[in-house]
Amino acid sequence: MRRRLGVAGTAVAACAAILLAACGASATSTSAAPATSAPTPNPATATTAAAATGNFNSCSVVTQAEAASAIGQAVTPGVLGHATVEGGLACVFYGPSAPTPANPDVAQPDSVRVVVVNGPDALTWYNDYKSKVSAQPVTGYGDQAYYDGYASLSVLKGDYYLRIAVSPASAPPSLKDEEQLATAILPKL
Repeated sequence: MRRRLGVAGTAVAACAAILLAACGASATSTSAAPATSAPTPNPATATTAAAATGNFNSCSVVTQAEAASAIGQAVTPGVLGHATVEGGLACVFYGPSAPTPANPDVAQPDSVRVVVVNGPDALTWYNDYKSKVSAQPVTGYGDQAYYDGYASLSVLKGDYYLRIAVSPASAPPSLKDEEQLATAILPKL
């Protein structure tokens, strides 16, 4: 009996070590890809990390298909990057013309960035970014929303702050792309 507990304890410790190693893997690393293909993100995608830890993150509210529909082309699976404007983490999807190597911490052309801040700081981050841009009110989304005038839609819904930026490679950003994605995401919040 004592040996079984030791084996079981060892197995639990090994599983915990594997999970910790997977969670500690950098989501910002990329592998080399041919110039004609989209950047290849680290296989430890944000969705996998969320499932492993049980924690909410921006990739848990948007699918690869939704991001592809918004930008109008195929995109890579979402990867997490820092979202300094909103606090928290961004879920970033890359199109085939995105620069390589891809850096999910920096806004880049041919990408879709989705950030969700959940909790008491949502209103603070929403208002902070609003004070730094030429905010144009937008109706029909959440409790209140604004377009920043050039690249993103910010929505406040209860304790959630959602910011979406769709940046096509060959066309100027269009609010309609962000609105399409907001329509898909908001019911999940």
